[in-house]
Amino acid sequence: MTVSILQSNYIPWKGYFDLIARSDVFVIYDEVQYTKNDWRNRNKIKTSNGPQWLTIPVKQSSLDQKIYETEVLKTNWYKKHINALQTNYGKAPYFKQYMEVLKPVYERGETNLSTINKHFIEAICGILNINTRIVDSRELDLQGGRQERLEDACTKLKADRYLSGSAAKSYLDEQRFAELGIAVDWMNYDGYKVYNQLSLPFVHEVTILDLIFNEGEKAREFLNY
Repeated sequence: MTVSILQSNYIPWKGYFDLIARSDVFVIYDEVQYTKNDWRNRNKIKTSNGPQWLTIPVKQSSLDQKIYETEVLKTNWYKKHINALQTNYGKAPYFKQYMEVLKPVYERGETNLSTINKHFIEAICGILNINTRIVDSRELDLQGGRQERLEDACTKLKADRYLSGSAAKSYLDEQRFAELGIAVDWMNYDGYKVYNQLSLPFVHEVTILDLIFNEGEKAREFLNY
C-alpha cells in the first residue's frame, strides 16, 4: 500500500498527478499554515507571451490560518479564469471537449479554497483515468508534530510505502518510518517528455490543463507513470 501526502494546489502541474498516480491513497493535507504566493491558490497557464498566473483571490486573516480555513475573497473569480483559458487555449485541439468537464467545477460556487482544489484534483484525475483513493487528512484525526502526523497517516492507512516529494528531505526521518515497517521513496520529477504546445518555447512548469487541452486522451502518456 503506497501512500502520498501533499497540500492541495489549484489546477496543479503534471508532476502532482504523477505522484497521485503512483499512490494507492493520496492524502490532501490542508491542516497546515496557508502560505501566500504559493501554489495553493494559483498556477500558471501557457500563453503566446509566456507563462501567466491564474490566481484565486483569498482572504488571509492571520498568519496562523490553515489552508482548509481559507475562503475566497471574490465569488466571481472563476469567470476570469474561464475567460483566460478560453483566450489562451481556445484553439487547442481538445479544449472544447475537456472544458465541458471543467466548466461545471468552476461554476459550483464553492467559497472554500481546499474544497475548490479538491474538486479540480478529482475532476482531473477522472480525465487522466487515475483511480487513486483521495482522502482529506481531517478524516484521519492525525496527532503529534510534523513527522508524527505523517507517520500517523501512514499507519492508519496501513501503508508499507510512503512516497514523498523531495522538499521533505530536510526534516523527514526515514529511520523512524523503517521502524514502523514503512519504506520511504522519493519522487523524481526529471525526464518528462515534450508534448505539443500552442507556442514556443516549450514550458514544463504549467498547469496540467495545458497538457490535457493539447494532447487529450494521450495526456496520461506524458506522465512518467
